[in-house]
Amino acid sequence: MLRGAYPEDMLERFAEVLPHVEDGDLEAIGAPLDFLGVNYYTRNIVRADPAGGEPVVVQVEGTEHTGMGWEVYPDGLYELLVRLRDDYELPPVYVTENGAAFADHRSNGSVPDPQRASYVERHLRSIARAVEDGVPVRGYFLWSLLDNFEWALGYSQRFGIVYVDFDTLERVPKSSYRWYRDLIAAHRRTAGAPG
Repeated sequence: MLRGAYPEDMLERFAEVLPHVEDGDLEAIGAPLDFLGVNYYTRNIVRADPAGGEPVVVQVEGTEHTGMGWEVYPDGLYELLVRLRDDYELPPVYVTENGAAFADHRSNGSVPDPQRASYVERHLRSIARAVEDGVPVRGYFLWSLLDNFEWALGYSQRFGIVYVDFDTLERVPKSSYRWYRDLIAAHRRTAGAPG
């Protein structure tokens, strides 16, 4: 999309599964973008399969994981954004999805979820570092406002900062909701934006 061509190493690696490219396709795909959306949740470390099969995902011991089993690795977002800056001429960048599922439980009318607030805070710090290093990040979209249907695992994983009781549809702001609301309000005040 950013160069109007597939990377040579990817052409070699995936030659047998690449779709047929018609005349004019790459020019259309490579049309200038108004912005680039980046979704980031985790990283995967892989190693070659000694038997010559598909790469094998390596589990890093002692790391924190989300309810999905994904490693929490905020530096990966920074590394991705800086690599994009280094490898491409970037339009404005928006982090269009970032968030985490944890085992949220309602207790006495509230839903404490400090792990989610910590996850978001650390990823926002990684974005701030990338901006300081010249990545043109213009916005961030937290996934998700509400607990909802997750494609692979249905309603078993909760990504929202607002808890949804799926039986009654009652909505209860989680502690991460209040933390995020307060962070945004504090940022608006320091940036001089109206209240």
